[in-house]
Order: sequence, then C-alpha cells, then structure tokens
Amino acid sequence: MRILGIESSCDETAIAVVEGREAGRKFLQALRLKPYGLNVLTNLVASQAALHAKYGGVVPEVAAREHVDVIFPLLIESGIARDGSEIDAIAVTAGPGLVPALRVGVELAKSLAWVWKKPLVAVNHLEGHLYSVLLQEGSEKLEFPALALLVSGGHTELILMTDHGQYERIGATRDDAAGEAFDKVAKLLGLGYPGGPAVSKMALTGNPEAIAFPRPMIESGNFDFSFSGLKTAVAVYVKGRAAAGRSTALGLRLKEDGITDICASFQAAVVETLVTKTIRAVEKFHPKSVILAGGVAANKSLRESLAHALQKDLTLLVPDLSLTGDNAAMIAAAGYFHALRNDFVDPLTLVANPNWKLAK
Repeated sequence: MRILGIESSCDETAIAVVEGREAGRKFLQALRLKPYGLNVLTNLVASQAALHAKYGGVVPEVAAREHVDVIFPLLIESGIARDGSEIDAIAVTAGPGLVPALRVGVELAKSLAWVWKKPLVAVNHLEGHLYSVLLQEGSEKLEFPALALLVSGGHTELILMTDHGQYERIGATRDDAAGEAFDKVAKLLGLGYPGGPAVSKMALTGNPEAIAFPRPMIESGNFDFSFSGLKTAVAVYVKGRAAAGRSTALGLRLKEDGITDICASFQAAVVETLVTKTIRAVEKFHPKSVILAGGVAANKSLRESLAHALQKDLTLLVPDLSLTGDNAAMIAAAGYFHALRNDFVDPLTLVANPNWKLAK
C-alpha cells in the first residue's frame, strides 16, 4: 500500500510517499506485525524559515501564499504519475495548525482524492509526529502502552498511547510550548528565527549552572507544563543586566555579557522540567516504551538527558533528526494505519481544523 502524504500546517510545505507492505493482510495481523514495514520512497520539504526570519516568527497569510506557490512544484518533483495510478490512498494534515496554511494542503488532497478516485485520510499533525519514529530502524521496538513526550513550537504534551489510534493526554502546557519559549528567548537575545537551533548552539559553550532560572511546575504533582514564567524570568534577567549598564541594548554582546550562559541555563531549565515530568509519568503508568517526538526532539541535550534518566530496560524511540521537524512522511505513516482501519473521510466535507486535539 502506497500512501501520499501532504503537510502544510505551518511554514513547511511537504510531499511524501510511504509504502507499507501489509496491505493484503487482515487488519489485526497488519497492526501487530513487527517490524511495521514502512518504507519512505519520497520525502520532500520546502522550508519557509528564511522567509519568516525577517518577521521574527511565522505570518499565517504569508505562509499560506508560499504554500500555494510551491506545493504543486513539489508534487511534480515527487514523480507521482499524473493519474495517481501508483497511489493507494492520500493522507493530509487537517489540523492543528495555522488555518490559512492548513487549507492549502487540505484542498489539494481533496482535489486529488476526487480526481484520482482515491480514499482520503485526515491526519492529526501531532499524531504524525508520534508515527515519525516508525520510519527508521528500531521501529519494531515500539510496544504498547507507550508514553510519548511531544515537544514542538506549538505543543508540549505527554500522551499515553495504548494502541494504534488510541491516545490519552495526561499532561500539557498551560501557556507557552517549550519550542515557543525557545523562539521567544532567541528573539529577546537577538538570535533570530528559528530560535531553537540558535539557542541550542549558543548553549554548547555556556555554563548551564550559571543562572538559577526557575523550573516551572516541576513540583506541581501533575503532568502539566508552563514555560511562560521561565521566558519572563529570562527577560527580567536580561533587562536587569541592561539597566546595570552591562549592555547597550537588550540584545546582549556574545562575550561581554555571557549570552552563552543565558542560553545554557535556560535550556537546562527546560530540559530538566521536561525530563522530570516524563520520568514521573513513567513511574505512574509503567509504559513498555517511550517516544520523544516533535521539533524540539532535535535538541541534543533533551535527547541525551531523557535517555540517561530512563531505566536501561525501557526502550526510547526518537525519530531521525531529519524527521523531527514537520514533514509529510510522518503524515503518510500515520495515514497508513488509518487506512488499515478503513478510517477514511469524505473529500467533499473535509475541512481544516486548526484546533483539532489529538486526545482529551
């Protein structure tokens, strides 16, 4: 079974084709068989990061216009036949995300499904991130229940995955997502956009113990997160140094004002909070495997800290760095499991849902 994946939820336009070898098997056999037999045939991504850098963040209308400009060239570049003859189903990100951007991918998917007479799957973007771990070696180690730490620019959630397509959200951020906090701190320090990679790069040469930034909600007794206060603590610290004459502006000078220490200390606070909450969830729910996914899963410190904190006999699945960001291969992978269940939608009625929650 070959699935065409389409992703346009934010500032990456993506087209992918993923092949699953279990199309002819009975449903339960196909879901239980390991390894899952997913093979990425095509995975194309057009990033808009440079376009939005001058704004310091993603502008939804600008993102949508860029999606319109590049999505058809990407489809042509993928090499898919004009009649879609080698495609068995189409999977598209229908939410959550920026509604002007989502609509571009959704309308393309609906049109192709109608013209090609192919079944259509609506995929939750967060679900796609979870399934990104099945697109590499080691996917056979995924066992249920699985605990997923999903960390990105727009979302920070702990999700208990009891089976394919069965999710329970046990914790989430109450304000800023972790990736959003990285971006805002980077903007405060004049490091540009996207902020996560810039802050992480600076942190490599900084002292993570130099500044005692808070660990928000780390003793809350639940699995929720909050990063708005941490972001504010960084802003107060920066403004305090500026007022003391240590800097001529809020954008601190690299060597004179210890910007690397600020980045390292901020990153350490985020990582410790994420890891501590995840380990507590592991102790309560006793999962058989743990998933780390989303754009912030690319953070080296987070990957290493979580791996170190987990029990040695507990499998940690982390996507390849190339699959941590938004891409269509992960959407096609999630769509494959929907297709096995005949979980299709009507192309005439599907609409983009920017607030679609993966689980309650």
